[in-house]
Amino acid sequence: MNLGQLLKQARLDAGLSQRQLCGDKITRNMLSQIENGSARPSMDTLQYLAGRLGKPVSFFLEENSVQQARAAWLRRDYAAALELLAPISPDNPFGAEAFLLKALCYLDQARIAQERGQHPYARTLLEQAADAGSHTPYYTPETERTRLLLLSRTDPEGCVQLLHTLADDELLLRAQAAIAAEEWDRCAALLDSCRDKASPDWNLLRGDVCFAQGNYKMAREHYQKDEDRRLYRLEQCCKELGDYEKAYYYACKQR
Repeated sequence: MNLGQLLKQARLDAGLSQRQLCGDKITRNMLSQIENGSARPSMDTLQYLAGRLGKPVSFFLEENSVQQARAAWLRRDYAAALELLAPISPDNPFGAEAFLLKALCYLDQARIAQERGQHPYARTLLEQAADAGSHTPYYTPETERTRLLLLSRTDPEGCVQLLHTLADDELLLRAQAAIAAEEWDRCAALLDSCRDKASPDWNLLRGDVCFAQGNYKMAREHYQKDEDRRLYRLEQCCKELGDYEKAYYYACKQR
């Protein structure tokens, strides 16, 4: 709704006629033009009308604020976007979009904070994202999964139960990405959240984590679930464990 439509709706909600709202400040013809969009009120006039309707002036101006905030978010100026969105309440006509933008700003800021190693700050931002998301129907399950996966980087152990909401195939894909980034604790948390811990893919990834952490005995056990895909790693595990006969066996299988 534009400003005129907002004024008209607020007037109808208040049970006022145009004449009653106008009082002795403006004419009914001027109000009619404002409501149908053919004229825009001065700030003094808008303050007068807002006061008679029991609304803050910002209630009628927040469409522009949301548009500006959206533009700020797109250019990654998250501080400016959040400042513009701060006065908007959930029950405002533009509240649903405003709180989605808030959630997205917090998620993007959390990602940046993690990249800088600011994990406590990232956790705070992720909590704020969840709170903002609770006030808008536009906050989708996919957006919440993004938040949970960011949380798993910051607090792997505390996020395990939350990650159970994700499907195993998605968890495995994220675990592969965590291994590529050498984020072993995050990878372990993602794997621990999988329901199927007997699949070859799960065991290979778990083996990779154990290998990176120097637990060669457990790595070998996991790799043996699908050993043809990890022959070189099995050879290395056996060497580290002093089982040179098996190491030779796996070396021969690679030829």
